[in-house]
Amino acid sequence: MRCCFITLGCRVNQYESDAMAELLREAGWEVTDDPSVSDLCIINTCTVTNIADRKSRQMISKAHRLNENAKLIACGCFTQRSPEEAKRLSGVDAVLGSADKNKIVEIAAALFENEHGEAEVLVRDVMREREFEELSATREGRTRAYLKIQDGCNMFCTYCAIPYARGAIRSRRLESVRNEAEKLNEEGYAEVVLTGIHLMSYGRDFGDGTNILDAVKCFDGLENIKRIRFGSLEPHMMTDEIISGLAANERICRQFHLALQSGSTTVLDRMKRGYTAEQFYALTVKLRAAFGEGLALTTDIIAGFPGETEEEHRETLAFMEKVGFSKVHIFPYSRRSGTKADGMSGQLTNAVKSERAKELIEKGRELEMRFLKTYIGSTVSVLIEENEGGKALGCTDTYAKVAVGSHEEENTFVNVLIDSVSVQKDGEIRLLGNKINK
Repeated sequence: MRCCFITLGCRVNQYESDAMAELLREAGWEVTDDPSVSDLCIINTCTVTNIADRKSRQMISKAHRLNENAKLIACGCFTQRSPEEAKRLSGVDAVLGSADKNKIVEIAAALFENEHGEAEVLVRDVMREREFEELSATREGRTRAYLKIQDGCNMFCTYCAIPYARGAIRSRRLESVRNEAEKLNEEGYAEVVLTGIHLMSYGRDFGDGTNILDAVKCFDGLENIKRIRFGSLEPHMMTDEIISGLAANERICRQFHLALQSGSTTVLDRMKRGYTAEQFYALTVKLRAAFGEGLALTTDIIAGFPGETEEEHRETLAFMEKVGFSKVHIFPYSRRSGTKADGMSGQLTNAVKSERAKELIEKGRELEMRFLKTYIGSTVSVLIEENEGGKALGCTDTYAKVAVGSHEEENTFVNVLIDSVSVQKDGEIRLLGNKINK
């Protein structure tokens, strides 16, 4: 029996798809990338924006068109929020939400054992979940592994539907984190990315003072894993203790993704983000003092939040310049039913949101190019991930993409003298350089 996965959304979703694939593989399934030859297709959906909802529906329909004979399971954040809508889509045999992905083998088996007329909805109330769902995922042939240690969010920012799709914060037990870390170390991964829905909340549900530093300590003594990277981190939870603890650990990558969302304090207040622009900037100063000026700070920004004035938009542009982000991800504001922002006055037109997003993107590209140009003439350590056309491709600890002018062994570190910056056809900006012996 063959199965395939189509995954939308964030790294957490990808991790969960990989984990489900691993469970099915262990149960004797062949995992393929081709839905047209699969007996079972699993669509892991996203609901972060209206576009994500639409793509989720489209992918479900597309998978059914490609193979009408395959069983189809729709799961994830969109199906958690809209199970009945998912149930009505053509070809859907079962609807699974954000929970119970560790039961995918049993759920899949039941589909083939019990023929029925309409889709079965297996979505539970995720808001009642209090225990972290154990899942283990690895991908053969990669240098970078993802390790999910946290789920859920208690923030309820006014624009965000994710707490309703993922539930309250739930953390992976330290023993489990350690076991998974040891597994990844044995498999030879050089870099591990810790992921979660609200990563800085790690350990808060334990009520014993456990935090992200304790998760990092799980990697102590593991020789193969040289780098630890993080998914998105919440700025207002980056305490002095955490900053100093991370800075003292040589495995921690000098790159942090801090979700800003707006550079205007008045907009941040309407978003209920829990910090001001000034507090965010003060955090970046502390981080650069702890990690050095070469630190890479990346972020997310929402364009055109309800009520956003032209002045507030200009404040965000100026703030991006002030912080000097190395990379910025821009998202036009998307109304999400059930959120406070959905009912706010001052909803902006799509044209205004698009125009502001365009300006923010241009500023972000300018900042990214400026950051990368600082590498010209310097030597950096690059973790080689793949070879393409006689050149090796990899990343620095600041997550800068590097093309090396020679074939190099994958999953190894090489020293590279950077001589230029190049923009690829797809828009990706890379550093270019040559290996040196050092």
